Amino acid sequence: MPTTTVARVRPDDWRDLRDVRLRALADAPSAFGSTLAREVAFPDDVWRGRAAQGRTLLARTVPEGGSPAGGDGSPGAVVGVATVVSSPDDTTAAELVSVWVDPGARGAGVAVALLRSAEALAAELGARTLALWVTATNAPALRLYEHAGFAATGETKPLPSDPRLLELRMTRHLAG
Repeated sequence: MPTTTVARVRPDDWRDLRDVRLRALADAPSAFGSTLAREVAFPDDVWRGRAAQGRTLLARTVPEGGSPAGGDGSPGAVVGVATVVSSPDDTTAAELVSVWVDPGARGAGVAVALLRSAEALAAELGARTLALWVTATNAPALRLYEHAGFAATGETKPLPSDPRLLELRMTRHLAG
């Protein structure tokens, strides 16, 4: 059974970042504030810039035995993504954005591994609170976040990419 590793995106991972982001937007358009049509048109420099920020986490599968995909030294297949950014409004808070797990990897602990790594990254950024917005109709994500200790704040807003949908704000205090 494969295991999951989670690591920060490095600048040379920009193609993997682009590919997983576009897969996420295609798979779950109602979960993101952007659209596939918008981001598929981004030039490579945008993806290189996003990767250089070092705030995105990629989850990869590693086959049993611990050798990377194919045993040729290449990293495993990307099966999940999450990004942590400092809150523009609160220096003690960070925002968790763009969380997604490949449908074939769901239920295997990938999301939990991404959340743990996101919490560690947020703490490294000096945050004491991690916040997120989740589409109100995304029951699996709501359950995941509640199980991980996030609580609804009561704040809501329309989803930027589809204002017919409502997003709920959730927060979690970080250890430390």
